[in-house]
This record gives sequence, C-alpha cells and structure tokens, in this order.
Amino acid sequence: MIEVRRATKAFGKRIAVDDLSFSVEPGHVTGFLGPNGAGKSTTMRMILGLTAPTSGTIRIHGRPPGDFTWPLRTIGGLMDASWLHPNRSARSHLRWMAAYNQLPDSRVSAALELTGLASVADTRAGKFSLGMKQRLGLAGALLGDPSVLVLDEPLNGLDPEGIGWMKGLLRSLADDGKTVLLSSHLLAEISSTCDDLVVIGRGRLVAASSVSDFIAGSGVTRVRVRADNLGCLMHALRTSNVTVVESVDPQGRPVLKAEGADSDAIGRIAAAAGAIVLELATETVTLEDAFMDSTHDKVEFGRTARKVTRPEGTE
Repeated sequence: MIEVRRATKAFGKRIAVDDLSFSVEPGHVTGFLGPNGAGKSTTMRMILGLTAPTSGTIRIHGRPPGDFTWPLRTIGGLMDASWLHPNRSARSHLRWMAAYNQLPDSRVSAALELTGLASVADTRAGKFSLGMKQRLGLAGALLGDPSVLVLDEPLNGLDPEGIGWMKGLLRSLADDGKTVLLSSHLLAEISSTCDDLVVIGRGRLVAASSVSDFIAGSGVTRVRVRADNLGCLMHALRTSNVTVVESVDPQGRPVLKAEGADSDAIGRIAAAAGAIVLELATETVTLEDAFMDSTHDKVEFGRTARKVTRPEGTE
C-alpha cells in the first residue's frame, strides 16, 4: 500500500507538490493523472525514495521508502526507460541490478520471460526500440517480485500489441494483490485499465476516486442535436448560456454538440426557437471529457510561482 500524507516538495521558490494526500490500495491498478507540470513525476520520485519531500510523509506498507535494505524486493519503479547503458545487454543490465539487491540470477531469467525479452536477452540495449526499452525498464521494476509498482508513462512507445500486453500484465499483477500506480497521457487506455484514479493539478489533489465515479461526478453533459435550422438553434442555445460546438455526425451531416444543459432543456429551447429537431441524443462522457473539465484551470503554463512557506525545522 502507498500512503501520501500532506506531502509538499519545493524547488527553491517553486512548489512542485503542494500538501498532497492520497492512498493507493493493493489489488488495484491506479492511474495517476494531471496536466504537464502538475507534479506527477516529482510525486512518483518521492514515493520511490528518489526525492525527499520538503514536508509531509510518504509510506510504503507503513514504512518510509528509504527504510528498506533491499528496495527492489518491495517496490519496483520505472521512471525513465532510456536509463540504460547502450553497450550492456538486457541480461547484463538486469544482472547488475540483481547483484546490487542480492537477488538470484533466476529472477533475471524470470523477468526477461515475463516481459517477452528472453529471445533478445543478449542484445545490446542501445539497439532496442523505445518499446523494447520500456519492456526492459519494466523487467527491472519486476526484478525483485515487489508488492508495489510505480510506473511513469509505461505505455509510451508501445505499439497496439504492446499496449494490450502491458495492460494485461498490469491487470494480472493487481489481481495477484500487488499495488500498481501508473501515469499516462493515454486516457483511453487508463480508462480501460485502471480501477481507481488520482488526479492532480498544480501539485494539489483534484480527485481521488474510482474511474467510474470520477466520470460520473465530472458534471459534463454533452448532447448531440440535429435540426432543420441549426443556425437558429445555435443562436438560441448560446443565448441560453449553453456551450455549442458545430460538428458532423458519422454520416457527414451537420450537427451541434451542446454542453451545459440536458436533452430535455435543449428540446424546450429548440421548440421555443421554432427549430424542428430531427435528432437529440445524450453522448457518453469519456475519461478525457471528465479530465479536461476538472483540470482546465490547473495547467502549468503561465502559472506564477508561489512563495514557499517552509515548516519549522526544515531546510
């Protein structure tokens, strides 16, 4: 289990993570989302013990990340798939990691098999594609058969077959009782892979819930409407403070996509405007819709750095 409690990380005057608290449960695949610059990588580095929080606590099974003599046996991390010596083979790379954590060579063979790299185990890592480097990075994370996995963009660089393989592997690891936290910008894959979500923006918690609850609670309502006089209807909707976007349906016919009112309200507005409605349907809200709605005002760009207020006794 991962527990983050009131964690703050400051770099000079800039606060990257701000009073952040959440938990990641065993047996779950948890997606970690946020706009660029939200503090995801910094938080993951703190969980792995690679960066110390300015204040607050991080606990892995109730213990600080740096409290484990052989960390790979408890927590596996993938932060940068390119972190490889190009002249080392995949097997040599993993053997080096295994030796440092006093793991038997059998774990190297098991990790290579699990990640589909056994056939290229003696190939120099410098010849690997990005997708193969991702697999080797995951092999390193799995080397000690840890109970906790923290993976930063593990789907990056994988082809469709590789993405399907990765999703199936992560699901099986969680089903075995492991704690899995992963970040990704591929929201459709997160939606189909993860049980839970932790969403942050500007270093602060935006939401922590199941995927379904996050989507249901987003407040996003999108209605597709086709009418005989779209111009008239569009004006009426906008006058009623309904956000409207012009689009086309799969048959190439012009439609309006409206947000901010349900289908009943849009039908009434159309009737009052004298527009004959030919189609009126509520569209399914996606994770991307809910994510954009919850983080649109929390993007990093243009943010003014806030002054750090350090707790007493910290440097």
